[in-house]
This record gives sequence, C-alpha cells and structure tokens, in this order.
Amino acid sequence: MTDVAARAAELRRLLERANYAYYVLDRPELSDVEYDRLFRALQALEAAHPELRTPDSPTLRVGAEPSAALTKHRHLVPMLSLANAFNEAELIEWEERNARLVPEVKQAGYTLEVKIDGAAVSLTYEDGVFITGTTRGNGLVGEDVTPNLRTVLNLPLRLQGRGWPKTMEVRGEVYLSKPQFERVNRERAQTGEPAFANPRNAAAGALRQLDPKITRARGLRLFCFHVEAPGRKLPFDTQHALLEQLLAWGFPVEPHYRLVPDLATAHREIAALEGLLPTLDYEADGVVVKVNALALHAELGTVGDREPRWAIARKFAPEVRITKLLDIRINVGRTGALNPYAVLEPVDIGGVEVKQATLHNAAVIKAKDLRIGDWVEVTRAGQVIPQLLGPVRERRTGAEREFAMPETCPECGAKVEHPQDEVMTYCPNVSCPARVKEGIVHFAARNAMDIRRLGYERITALLDAGIIADVADLYDRDKLSVMRLLTLEGFAEKSAQQLIDAIDASKRQPLSTLLFALGIRHIGVQGARLLARHFRTMQNLAKATVEEINAVRGVGEAIAEAVAGFFAEPRNKALVKRLEKLGLNMTEPTAPAGEGVGGGRLAGQTYVITGTLPSLSRARAADLIEQAGGHVTDNVSKKTTAVVVGADAGSKVEKARQLGVQVIDEAELLRRVAEKP
Repeated sequence: MTDVAARAAELRRLLERANYAYYVLDRPELSDVEYDRLFRALQALEAAHPELRTPDSPTLRVGAEPSAALTKHRHLVPMLSLANAFNEAELIEWEERNARLVPEVKQAGYTLEVKIDGAAVSLTYEDGVFITGTTRGNGLVGEDVTPNLRTVLNLPLRLQGRGWPKTMEVRGEVYLSKPQFERVNRERAQTGEPAFANPRNAAAGALRQLDPKITRARGLRLFCFHVEAPGRKLPFDTQHALLEQLLAWGFPVEPHYRLVPDLATAHREIAALEGLLPTLDYEADGVVVKVNALALHAELGTVGDREPRWAIARKFAPEVRITKLLDIRINVGRTGALNPYAVLEPVDIGGVEVKQATLHNAAVIKAKDLRIGDWVEVTRAGQVIPQLLGPVRERRTGAEREFAMPETCPECGAKVEHPQDEVMTYCPNVSCPARVKEGIVHFAARNAMDIRRLGYERITALLDAGIIADVADLYDRDKLSVMRLLTLEGFAEKSAQQLIDAIDASKRQPLSTLLFALGIRHIGVQGARLLARHFRTMQNLAKATVEEINAVRGVGEAIAEAVAGFFAEPRNKALVKRLEKLGLNMTEPTAPAGEGVGGGRLAGQTYVITGTLPSLSRARAADLIEQAGGHVTDNVSKKTTAVVVGADAGSKVEKARQLGVQVIDEAELLRRVAEKP
C-alpha cells in the first residue's frame, strides 16, 4: 500500500506541474497523449483506493491558479472540463452510465461539435453588451482579459436580435488559425524569439498579454458553444437550438456541428468529422458529444467539481507507429546547450516521413528508459512534432546501449559543463561553430548590440559566403567591407554602407551591453549591468574569481560560475581580446549621480523583472528601481524583495511563489517608486 500511495503522490505532482506549465506559463511540458496516460493512471489508482484521493487532486480540479499580474474574476457558474473517450466502446460506456441515472438519455439525441484546440474563455454580457471576458483560470476564478478579448474581431461587442437574458456568460474557445500561427512564428524567428510550440500555446499567451496591441497583432479568432444564465429562463431547450440562437445573436459558432438521433448515428458522423479535421485552417483534436435536451443536463449533473456528465470529448488518439531508434545524437544551441535528438529508422506517420525526434535532455532519456537500438513508439504531438512515447521493452535483445551525454562538445571539442542545479549540459565555447549563427543573431539584436539591418537572413548569407565566421569578423574590415557585401544578392552600395555604418556605431555600446550580447549563460540584461558597474572594465571581470563575482550584490553562484567558466575557455579569451583590438568599448561609464545611493525609496530592496510590461521597457523599469536606490537582478532568490511580472512571464513566477517572494505588476512598481522614502 505504501508503494501505491507513493505512486499516487508522484502522479499528482507530475500532473500539477503539467497543469501549471500548460495554463499559467503557456509552455506545455507534456504531450496530450502523455498527460492523458498519467491522468488515467491516477484516476484508476483513486478508483481502486478512494482513501488516496486528496482534496487537491488534479482529478478534482480544472486548470491552475490565475496570474497575480492580472485581475481575478469569479465566474457566475464554474467552467468545467470534459471527460475523454478515445474509441466507440468508451463512448458507449459513457451513454450507459448516463442511462442508469436518466433513462431518457438514449431518446434525447446528441449534438456533435468540433472540439477546437484553443484557449477557453467566458464572456459576460449585460443587456446584450459585452462587459467582461476572462480565462478559465482554476474553473472558479479566472483572469480578466477584457481589453485583449475586445481585439478579437469576430467577438460581438453588442448582440443582434432579441431574447437574450439580462445577464449571461457565453463560453467559447479563442484560437489562432494555422496561417496566422505560421506568420507569428516567422516574425518571432526574424527577431530571434523562440517559436511557439502550437497554435493553442500562441493563443493562450496572446490572451494573457498586458498590452492589447500585442494581442491584436496575433489575429485571434473565437468560436462560442455554451450559455450560462443562473436564475434566468433561456429562449431554447436543446443544445442544437442553443447553437442556432448563438448564431442569431451574432456569435461565431464552429460551422460543422450536427444533430443526431442516437449514438449509432453519432459513431458514423464522428468518423466523417475525423476525416474533415485535417482540412480545417484551425487546430481541432476531436468532437464534443452533448446530450441535446438541456432539461436532462441538470438531472445528469456533474462528476465532482470537474466535468459534466452530459458532455464528453471524443478524442482521436494520435497515430502511433513503432520503429527503431538507430542513434541518439547532439545538436548544440546558441547558449551552448547540448540537445539530444533521436535518429530513427524512417517511418510514415499521418502521411509524413519521420526520421528524427527531439529528446530534450538526458533526464528525459533516462526517465523514458530509452536505449540506442530500442524499438520505440513514435507519434506526432499536435499532429506536427515527432515525439518518442517510450521503448517496446519486450522486443529488447540485450544488444541495446544506454546513452550518456558526451564530456566534450561534439562540434568543437571544448570540455562541457554540467551545472548541478540544471538538467542541461553546455558547451562553454562561444566560438563553437554550432553556436555561431544563433550567437551572431543574438549579438546583433535590438536589445543587445542593436546592429540595424543585420537580421537572420543576412547573417546566414554572410556565413554561407564565408565572409564572417564569428562576431569579431563583423568589425574586421579586411573580412567584411562594402565591396564584399556588394558580391551578395540583395545589397546595393547604399544598403551595404548603411550596414557597415551600423556595425561601426555599435562599437560604442557600453561594457554591460557587450557582456549581454556575448551570450554568456545566465547573463541577462540586468546581470550584465551589475557586473559591468562593479568591475568597470572587461579586464577586471576577466581575471575575477568565482568568489569575487559571487560577492557582487544581486549576482548568484550560478552566474559567477558561468562567467568564470566563460573566461577560463582560451577561445573566449581570444575572441574578447580580438574585439578589443578592433575598437569595441570595454568599459562601463560611471553610474548617473544619485543612482542607487542609500536612503532612496527602494533602498536595500532587490527586484527581478520578467515578461513584457504594459508601458515600460525592462531597461526603463530597471532604471526607475535603481534611481530609487534599489537593485535589479536576473535570478529569483530568498533575498529578492519582489518579482515584477509582465505578460509571458515564464518560470520565475513559479520560483517566486515557491520561495514566498512577492509578485507585483507594473502598476504596483510605479506606486512604490513614486512613494516618499
């Protein structure tokens, strides 16, 4: 029994972590297949051992807590989740369970609605006017994202027709179309930002922006499917009529909904819809089956506080194939992270030949017990990204080999680093060929050296032509000149001279900017400023010990070790020395008078800034804090006074909560800065 309890606790932990990543951070860590497997395993354990079910079990709740950076809003009626059925037999079992409670179910008919893979929202209307829009949140309380929802062009701000309740909540799904998703990712690639994993991720992130202009730029759309009006009589008595009424009121409704008389007909129609889904220009991962008669919904009720009995999602399990894991190889990213990936015996999945799949890190490989030579189950997460589900252990012969991360970089031979508090392994050599292109893109970016007209495509062209090999070559006029640029497609004499001028102008950037641009692991904008202001020159920093760097206020051990490791690598030393000879500034100017002096409004306080703030750039927010006597760092610790949170804040919010550090928004920061000491 002890082992069973431990397994249940572990499943709860994994599911809660996945919920937080999915609903709060908008960065899913598990595929739908993996999440459903874990969820069902926990459901089975709790069914067999009810005493193991805890009040906070993921099987009893929906989503995760709303962000502290957004106003909370309590739903009139809880927003529930849906149970899943993955085949006809499970759908029949669902109907039989309902019929034992309410026999009339089998004669009531069903509606079938395409299940959009987007972000759930609740829209409140007063007298036919849109008043408030919220995310699902934890099912009871969501986040008020009304200004962002107003940018969704097919959301009606005032209803058409007549007959709506005085107050009602309309439930819907906000989504990003496939063409829009591709456009957004192209734009993010051009600016050096990471691509979104899927359209749902991009839509959810856009909804939670603190600046509606960013949301509008995403091009979100909406489909609606449900109405709640407690204490009010609705002008329809079936789900099918509800959908028709939503259309009459001006709401967008997914157009492929169908009314069927019984479950046998539903099976045939669902099969037809399954073939239709890949042709849609929005992501859909199944069909929602609902009891048509609304009067029966109240009789059927809900399962706990989680899911209604009168509706179920008929999900289409992703196509899974078995193939051989031929090898595990390493790809080196911009930061030097060694990313393992699987080399597979080619296999067709959904009409696409799959030969490789990402494995993320060594911990994932170990957790899945993958070995070179294994037969493995492979699918395409979200019908797009190849993913290994696990090995077929019964087909092992004993000839399979366990994988170990290399001790030297496979691209440049530098000795790799294994930070104790991280799952990743890193190559510390900034001149590593595998890191060069992404490193140059980062170096030239607007928040780094700010070299205008030097984007991803031009950097690729310069590298492919052999004109440059690292960031130092940008400043070497024997290598990069107007004449050499004119040999490349897309350059005229004026544009070539403009690029050279922009590169030369960047030489004047201060040491703090150069430190950030070099892409040293763990060094963000604020960390670079702290180091530059303390050591003043690149020479002083380069010869500093781990202990001396760690002693800088706001700089932790991880940063100290990363910086010392960077300068311990001979090739990095040579690169910095060459940049100095080519005329780049290696000093930091003296801090403005009065900055950071004792007695300021925030004297003795330390802040971390994360995400995109509504009106302030991170640099401006940091200036305000430092001018008020405070300090700004990149890493959250117990010494942190507060974390200033913007949109797309990431994991620093979770760490702050774990450490009991206060989380505030831009408005609260401005209030603190304005207070008298």
